[in-house]
This record gives sequence, C-alpha cells and structure tokens, in this order.
Amino acid sequence: MTASPPGPLADLRVVETGSLIAGPFCGQLLADFGAEVIKVEDPARGDPMREWGVHSEGTSLSWPVIARGKKSVTCDLRSAEGQRILRELVAQADVLVENFRPGTLERWGLSPEALHEINPGLVLVRVTGYGQDGPYSGRAGFGSIGEAMGGLRHVTGEADRPPSRTGISLGDSLAGTFSALGAMMALHARQRTGRGQVVDTAIYEAVLAFMESLLPEWQLAGHRRERTGAILPGIAPSNAYPTADGAEVIIGANRDTVFTRLCAAMDRPELAAEDELGTHSARGERQRELDELISAWTRTLPTDELLDRLHEAGVPAGRVYTAADMAEDPHFAARKAIVRLMHPELGEFPMQNVVPRLSDTPGEVRGLGPELGEHNDEVYGALLGADARQLARWREAKVI
Repeated sequence: MTASPPGPLADLRVVETGSLIAGPFCGQLLADFGAEVIKVEDPARGDPMREWGVHSEGTSLSWPVIARGKKSVTCDLRSAEGQRILRELVAQADVLVENFRPGTLERWGLSPEALHEINPGLVLVRVTGYGQDGPYSGRAGFGSIGEAMGGLRHVTGEADRPPSRTGISLGDSLAGTFSALGAMMALHARQRTGRGQVVDTAIYEAVLAFMESLLPEWQLAGHRRERTGAILPGIAPSNAYPTADGAEVIIGANRDTVFTRLCAAMDRPELAAEDELGTHSARGERQRELDELISAWTRTLPTDELLDRLHEAGVPAGRVYTAADMAEDPHFAARKAIVRLMHPELGEFPMQNVVPRLSDTPGEVRGLGPELGEHNDEVYGALLGADARQLARWREAKVI
C-alpha cells in the first residue's frame, strides 16, 4: 500500500487549548492538512465535546469529527505547573489556538508579550465572542449570540415567526474557518519578518463578514433585510418546488439565459419572451406569481423525471439532501466526499472529507478524535523530555 504524501502543513506544530467548536474547528482544519495538532485538555473531564451531541453506545458522535487527526494531552492550565508545561509546549510550537475569555491567558502569565519572549515566531490565535477589546470583550460569548449580533439570525426564518437558526453551529464554524485563514496569513508574514503575531477572531465579526451588502443597503438605500423564508426577494425563480411524489426540488433559474432554458424545459418558451418575465428585475417583481406557475408544472412530474428534464436543459436543480441521500449518492462516492474510518467501539465511522482539494499535497483525515490524554507519554516524553518519574509525579499531582 502506497503511503500518503505529507500534507502541506506537515512542518507545523499547533498547540490547541480551545474547547467546544470555534477554536477546535480551527485546529481541525489545520490537522486536516497535516499539521501536528496537540490538543491540551483538562485532566478531569477533557473537552465538553467528548460528551455533547448525539451518542451511539454511550459514545459522542461529535468528538471523533471535531478532534480528528489531533493528539490529546491533559494539563491543568489553572495550576502553576500546568502553565509551566504550556510554556514548554509553546516554545516548540508554530501556532497556539485558544478560546478563553479575554484576559485569561494574561492572568496566567501567558500574555502575547510573555509568549513571544519564549517564542518570537509564535502565531497566537485567539477566538472569542466579541474580540480582545471593545466594551463587550469581557462578556461570555457563544456562537448563537455571535450569529444574532452579526446579523444572521435576523434574516433567517419565516417573516411571521421569530428568528430561526440553522441546524449547525454556523457562527462557531465560521470563526474557526477565519481563524485558520488568519493563522496561515500570519505564518506567511512570518516568512518575511521572522515574527509571529496575534490573530484576533470575534465570532460576531466572522458572521458579519458573510452578510453581503446588508450594511450599505440600510445606510444608502434605507432598505432593511428581513426574514423571507425560502426565497430572496427579487431573486426569481429560486425556490423549493413540490413534485408529484411529495418531494421538493430546489430550482435556481433567476439568470436570464437560465430562465430561458427553464421555460423550454416546461414547454413554455413564450414565457421568456414576455416583457413581464423576460428580465431579472421583471421576474423579481412577479416573484410569487412566477413561483405559483412553476409549482403547478413541477407538481405534475415525479422527482426523478423532473430532475432529469432540468439537468438535460442545463437548469441548476437538486434535491434537498439528508444524510441518507448523501450516503447513497454516486457523486459523493466518486468524489470521496465522505471518508470512513474504523472506530474502536462503533466500527465503520463516516464523516465529511477534507475541503478544499489540493492536487499535489492533499489533506487527509488521519485519525478519529483521540482518547483523553492518549498522547501524554509521547508528547511530554519525546517533545519535552519528561521521564517516567516526572510523568508519574504530574499524574499524582493531577497536573496531567
């Protein structure tokens, strides 16, 4: 069997002290592309993600994903000895990821200035709800609050109902993604300067970055985006449409050329030539009427036949996939979008593969989330030079 090539980040060492999702998702992305990610966990219980979410046979199904490819060591960072251990790890690391409340590292004598005295090239990634400064910085912050403050919740859901949420922790994952991007930019700058720096990621700002033209629409046009359910006002046709066998298909045909192809597929080519529907702005003004017209057509066709006709015509369309659909889809299989690893208790364990794909130095899921403290001896022994007697003393004192 041919060995996998090293990932593009195989020369990087990352120490991750974060918990839950925002900080650890940054670590997951870096591990996916080959970085050695040493996850530092509380000796008593470890990261709460070991216990959160849906379980199978008493095992969290979230932990193997968010901690994939990482090494786990335990260390009580609230103790002086634990803080000394972290300093030793930082001295040999490229990146430190943390998502404590602002000021926590400083109270432990681990401020950016102190850490850069130990390791001038260290990139310190700090993920919080509100950022490291500003009047709200000291507040506790969760991803859900960042989604609200960043504007996402206000525009999510139906107009006549309270704000809704997506079924995933989107704000946390966005913050983790921007944090990984920030780490890469800081490491690139280090090649020129030789110095590390702080990457300050606020969850609400990560959400805000995705809000398109929401701000100038309000300030310059007096337009406030609102919840609009499955549609975007003025973007038509683009909606979920019912089929003859009780399913729904997403169709996106708001571009003029695509709408022309949709009309041909409907055997209604004359619609595209009408002044009332022939342009993007005209279709936006008659959005509801147009959706009703298309729905009347889609209801006459079974899902597979409808999709075959739309794909043949070059109209973007697709099912609303569930996990079961993904597991059975030939395109997912051909692209290896789902990777399956063996879990020691649960057997075959499926999860999403690495994104994006690199042609020469691709990423890889190198292992499921580790057991708590699984790599204590390896990391503390080989990296820090701790012998068996030292490890035993740390365990007895509950430092690790």
